[in-house]
Amino acid sequence: MPTCQTACLFTPPPLAPVHTISWNQPLVWLSRALRDIANAPLMSMAHGLILILIGAVILTVGHNRFWLMAGALSGFLVVGPLVATSLYAISRAIERGETADWNLIRKTWTQWQSCHATGRGGYWCMVKFGALLALAATGWVLISASLITVMSPVHVETLQDFITHVVLAKDGQLFMQWMALGSFLAAPIFASSVVAMPLMLDRRVTVRQAVLTSWSVVLANPGPMALWAALIVLLTLLGLGSYLLGLLVVMPLLGHASWHAYRDLVDASAFASRDEPIEPAA
Repeated sequence: MPTCQTACLFTPPPLAPVHTISWNQPLVWLSRALRDIANAPLMSMAHGLILILIGAVILTVGHNRFWLMAGALSGFLVVGPLVATSLYAISRAIERGETADWNLIRKTWTQWQSCHATGRGGYWCMVKFGALLALAATGWVLISASLITVMSPVHVETLQDFITHVVLAKDGQLFMQWMALGSFLAAPIFASSVVAMPLMLDRRVTVRQAVLTSWSVVLANPGPMALWAALIVLLTLLGLGSYLLGLLVVMPLLGHASWHAYRDLVDASAFASRDEPIEPAA
């Protein structure tokens, strides 16, 4: 007979119901995101500016290290949901008719500490999930560097070498392999995180519940989610390709839109709100 502990380990946790949406709903999320940016322009753009500064540091440190550039810039897609945490909070406040100010951002990024101390409440689950995303980004850096080092017929050391001998190579085979591998690794990360961070910000759920809910969303809406993933990649590439300046708008646009994606896709009303006070233990 399995013990209760063993049986509970394999018992699926309760999940929030998910909705099916039309294929073009991601475009609606972007339009709502523009409205949120207009309502809180300085705070929204500040997130984009922070990402630009991070990108500038990567460019400065890794301009002659292709493995760092190729992997770290791709990692923008992986850690983006974590960086956008306070953008979700801004969109939620606007939706509720509450004040969206700098104090809201401060509380969003510091409230996790209460959960770390008590084991309940706060945003500690989001910190743990963010650590997993960062670990995935690090793994992609290593895998990306290994693939190019082993497969490239020419020694690749700098970013210019990578562009010349991989991206612009005549047959393009290695670049296609690199892109295919990146897509293969990014797909489960996208499926695990598409609504996970907004859900954990909004409701008292575990990382496991949030990830499984994200997978349910993708499985229930493969077409719209494929379009959403393509829009994320396209807009991110536009932001990176404009010498990072485009991230000033792209970052808040995708962050606010992700909140609206969560609200359209998940009915989490059965779970306690994250900002409700916790009842003291008996």
